[in-house]
Amino acid sequence: MLDFITIVYLVYSFIALYFLFLFIMIYLKNKDKFFTVPKLTKEYSLSIVVPCYNEEESIGGTIEALLNSDYRNLRKIIVVDDCSTDNSYEIIKKYATKYSRVIAVQTPRNSGKASGAKNYGARFVTTELIGFVDADSYPEKHAIRNMIGFFDDPKIAAVTSTVLAKNRYNFIEKLQAIEYKIITFSRKLLGFVDAIYVTPGPLAIYRKKLFDKVGCFDETNMTEDIEITWNFVSHGYKIAMSTLSRVYTVAPDKFKMWYKQRIRWNVGGIQTINKYKSNFMKAGMLGVFILPFFVMSWVIGVVGILFLAYRIIRQAIIYYFSTFYASQAQTAILTLRDINLTPTVLFFFGMALLVLGTAFTLVALSYTKEKGFKKQGIFSFFVYSFVYLLAYPIILVNSAFKYITKTHKW
Repeated sequence: MLDFITIVYLVYSFIALYFLFLFIMIYLKNKDKFFTVPKLTKEYSLSIVVPCYNEEESIGGTIEALLNSDYRNLRKIIVVDDCSTDNSYEIIKKYATKYSRVIAVQTPRNSGKASGAKNYGARFVTTELIGFVDADSYPEKHAIRNMIGFFDDPKIAAVTSTVLAKNRYNFIEKLQAIEYKIITFSRKLLGFVDAIYVTPGPLAIYRKKLFDKVGCFDETNMTEDIEITWNFVSHGYKIAMSTLSRVYTVAPDKFKMWYKQRIRWNVGGIQTINKYKSNFMKAGMLGVFILPFFVMSWVIGVVGILFLAYRIIRQAIIYYFSTFYASQAQTAILTLRDINLTPTVLFFFGMALLVLGTAFTLVALSYTKEKGFKKQGIFSFFVYSFVYLLAYPIILVNSAFKYITKTHKW
């Protein structure tokens, strides 16, 4: 009879393999459509809102990247300073003086969150489309133009982009560069089944009338870009992704900053799950796929790390006591009869997950070739696959604790 731990592991393996095979099947069916974008038939009027707080080192480059866009109907670049304490607003005003398309505005008081500055900037937008770009992000010249054609479909509420790491100097930055590429690949796959669950801040464009209809960004949520995406989908609208639209964003360069960012992402995710939990397993992609997928991804991560910890601790305890009593009895610690080379079902599932997961990662990286950046080294790939990813379940547990105890902050 199977023990409880074995049953848990088998269920865990089944769910993990199910999602892996699902992604593989989606990829095989749509691999020729990965970089396809709709033909530009109409140049919708567009305004871009850039929320800014203490970004004096990057805000100028972000504005210049937007000014360099080859989308001709980008009418306004509204840069919203959230009462910065550095020289950000002075820099913004200089650009506004020099370029008629750049508009410098400042919130009446510091909102303390990107969503507050975004919603404030949205008040000044009268165009058909509204886009948002983080103050430390740099869209490529063709990025915006390659996103616009998707809006010919009236059911499309938002279009997201390929977000890549700009800075890759120290080790944690290099690991994030790998992570961003895999996230991009996975998000595009989800797009093929209308299951994109986030429109990230570095570059996203929304249909303005629908943005207003759903009530703009939720300023109580720590991940407003996840919440508004679920809001759109809950109303029956769809999200698209333009893989050719690349934006380079500044990734955290220190472990503390990285950890704080990931905590915020996951607490915001829990907030969003709690807000839309009534949709679970109901009609529509939010209830029947996005919400279950989101929850099960976290369950897989947490259960996986707990199972690994259990196996390591258990083996350590067994080894300690067997060594201790063997030395006391002056008997052999290990004999040939103790060596079992017959693979178990658990070993088979573990190896299947390892091989398929590694193959998925390699394929994802191969789909994001870049000029001007070095390829990921084998050591970085190894650390990402077998060390970096193990940190996520720990972050999830800590995020859940902070959410329950209400100790999370922006």
